Amino acid sequence: MKNIVFYLLVLLLVSCKNETTKVGSKESNLTIKTLNFEQLEPYLHRNDDKTYVVNFWATWCKPCVEELSAFEKLYDNYKDKDVEVLLVSLDFKKDVETRLMPFIKKHDLQPEVILLDDVKENVWIPKVDETWSGVIPATLIYNKEKRSFYEQSFNYEQLINEVQQFLN
Repeated sequence: MKNIVFYLLVLLLVSCKNETTKVGSKESNLTIKTLNFEQLEPYLHRNDDKTYVVNFWATWCKPCVEELSAFEKLYDNYKDKDVEVLLVSLDFKKDVETRLMPFIKKHDLQPEVILLDDVKENVWIPKVDETWSGVIPATLIYNKEKRSFYEQSFNYEQLINEVQQFLN
């Protein structure tokens, strides 16, 4: 009986760990964390002096792909101004190696990319924001004093205008 409990405990611990997927050469060292929502949730509620821009997107979503350059430019221009950009991919886990990783490499995305692998959308979507219908692209911008959610596409100027409201 003790062996069965031990093996069940080990199985539980192994199945709950974060996964990291690597692709490319040793020089590129491209990695993506694969998290369920419970593991992602702390990224959505940090309480420090930074402003966080969290974009929910997927490689199969044309408006998402079109707006990524705005988030990349925001990352480049504001990384030294206490603004952190996080790209949360809603791609399918089975497509990480064949679609997501090659996309990130081809577009040389610099912000951190996390794959959200959680099929309980009806549970976690309202936890991101009560008003979110689940449509992507969607973006959460927050800091310790303010929080706003956007179910829309952004160009760079629109994105900067929103982020500036958090920095003043």
